[in-house]
Amino acid sequence: MLEVNDDGISIAEAARRTGVSVHTLRYYERAGLVVTAIDRTSGGRRRYRQVDLNWITVCTKLRATGMPIRTIRRYAELVAAGHGNEQERLALMEAHRADVLARLAEMRRSLDLIDHKIDVYRGRLAAGDADQLWAPRR
Repeated sequence: MLEVNDDGISIAEAARRTGVSVHTLRYYERAGLVVTAIDRTSGGRRRYRQVDLNWITVCTKLRATGMPIRTIRRYAELVAAGHGNEQERLALMEAHRADVLARLAEMRRSLDLIDHKIDVYRGRLAAGDADQLWAPRR
């Protein structure tokens, strides 16, 4: 990704670079998910700096892993508050990590079942007896 110059970039360019919509960028700002105030031009247009893009990336990754908006907001508040709350930030991240690991384990179990079903179908098709596969009667 190209670095943002000191003048910043438009919201459209920020959306393109971060992979989220303009609407999402505005929502993140309204929802209190950004840690610094987004700069504005004299005409009131948003100008995003590299630090803003980096933070938006953090937010999108946390969202993608299932972190609720309220928890991201809390994390943003802690980061914006500065030093002195690192223990709370750590606890928040550790709790989320445990959540993600539990969901990954469940997904792994589901994938194992899918793999088993694929193996059964492949085996039956290769053996020429796929017609022996169970089908519910109506």
